[in-house]
Amino acid sequence: MSPQRSNRSVLLEGAIRCLERLPPERITTRAIAKESGANLASIRYHFGSKDELVTAAVIEGLDRWLAEIATALSDVESQAPEARLHRAAKAIAATRREHAGLAKNFLGALARAQHDPRLRELLAEGFRGTRPRVAALLSLGSDQPGEDAGGLVHSLFTGLLFQELLSSDLVIEGDRLSRALGRLRLAIPEPDASLRGRA
Repeated sequence: MSPQRSNRSVLLEGAIRCLERLPPERITTRAIAKESGANLASIRYHFGSKDELVTAAVIEGLDRWLAEIATALSDVESQAPEARLHRAAKAIAATRREHAGLAKNFLGALARAQHDPRLRELLAEGFRGTRPRVAALLSLGSDQPGEDAGGLVHSLFTGLLFQELLSSDLVIEGDRLSRALGRLRLAIPEPDASLRGRA
């Protein structure tokens, strides 16, 4: 591994640790440099700006969280999407508090991205990569509808995560989540048989 790549990784790990334990307003270049043991100039050299580094750390942190969910699903014998979704929801509920800092910084990165094309593309690329991974994790299929379903599931859980940052009474999990999803299934009609082949 080259020294440059190693230093980049050190910065990324330091930023991830900052995401976990510091509020967004305290994640400064100085805090990241101190946490990672790197110098301030290396942040601009490897990432261009603090915001790009924080965004990269958010994406990496979310990828690692998704890997945790995958591990929690490794012993689910049933390949049925419903069974896997239920287990995934339990795993998210069990781990979301330890990732609260990541969620706050994810929301901040989305807000900053509206004014920065580079950040917007970094996050968009992260979403593009997450959709097929979620689809595979839940056995939704690798075709376009499967990836779209992965995107919808991802949106559901990130949306609930953001709502919880506002108030804990907005959390929907466990039996409430199952009943809500059941209600949605009743509300969404089956596609017309004549249109199924065109999906």
